[in-house]
Parts: sequence; structure tokens; C-alpha cells
Amino acid sequence: MTFRRARSDEQRDERRRAILGTLAAMLAEMPVSEVSLNELARRVGLAKSNVLRYVESREAALLDLMHARVAEWLAEVAGAPVPTGTERERTDALAGLLAGSLVARPVLCDLLGAQSAVLERNVSAELAGRHKHALLDATSELAGITRRHVPELTADAAFSLAGATMLCAGSVWTACQPSEAMTAAYAADPELAAMRLDLTAALTQLVAILTAGLLARG
Repeated sequence: MTFRRARSDEQRDERRRAILGTLAAMLAEMPVSEVSLNELARRVGLAKSNVLRYVESREAALLDLMHARVAEWLAEVAGAPVPTGTERERTDALAGLLAGSLVARPVLCDLLGAQSAVLERNVSAELAGRHKHALLDATSELAGITRRHVPELTADAAFSLAGATMLCAGSVWTACQPSEAMTAAYAADPELAAMRLDLTAALTQLVAILTAGLLARG
């Protein structure tokens, strides 16, 4: 393919969307840890140096994709019906909603799990600032959603819950992706079964406990 530089803002945006679309397709096939800029460039049909005209780095592109996936997730949970019942019942329903919707989005969980250790490590200060502002906005939006379900939460508690939920989603997802050696160890020793986490159960329990603890602290 002969590279032709995009001249207009519209052309640049179109080229960038194509790159991010290809990246999204790759994440449907492989974990974040296996995504390389070389493979992305090959699939897009551009030299790596030309891909970098439109995205700052592999990590920057993955962060952009993460924010797009977070926005889709928030739109889903914002549209969920608000339950009735006791505080405990509504807390459990909220935990089930957040955990279930995250488990249904494995790519998002993988991106959240890689965020601090990988994705934030090869970006400019300018991009880092945009990333954190976007994350702050997403956390605030999720906090508002949680308060609609459990209005007994204070604004600060809801914000803490929202941030912790996204942090837990990434951490629990990572813990639920054992290596071949760990999988073999679990299979060979039934006593280790308790160490193998179920993603849905673990995340639901953590969100419920966090919510209950924040409510108890007032």
C-alpha cells in the first residue's frame, strides 16, 4: 500500500478511526499484553512510523480505546432500571449490575487491568493529563449512577465506590486469567480450588462489600 498522508482534519480523523477500529478488532482476538505496534501497522497497511503520525504510541491508542469502551459501559448502566427495596436489596442489585455489565465486557476489564502498569507508561504529559481528566469525568458519571441506585451514599462515598469499582474490575480480571502452570496446578490439587476466583462472583462480592462499608462509614 502506498502511504498518502492525510491532509485535512477530516482525513486525519478518518485515518485515526481506522487505526483504532483495527486495534479493537485485534483485542477481540488477543489480550492487551500481546498487542504490538508492529502488528497493528501490518493490519492497517501502514509503516509503523506512519501509524505514529495518528496515534502517539501503542499505549496511547489503547487508552483512547479504553475510554471509548468505558463510555459504552456507562451508557449501558445508566440505562438500567433503578431497583426498589431495602438498602441491602438495592446495594446487592447495584453490585450485580456493575459486576455483570463489566464481566460482559472482557476487553474493557483487560484494558482497566493494564491501565496503571502498562498503558500510562509510554505517553506524553499532555496525553496523560487528558487521560486523567477523562477518567475523572467517567468516575464522576458512575458516581452519579450509583447514587440513583443507592441514594444513601454521600457524594464522596459514591465517587470512592465508582473509582474502586473500576480498579477492582481490572485487578480481579487479571487474577482470573491464570497461566498454564497455574491452571495445571489447580487441576492437579483440589485443595487449591478456593484460590481460583470466579470473575462474576468475586467482583459482585467486592462491590457489595465496598458499598456496605461506605454506607456504614456514613
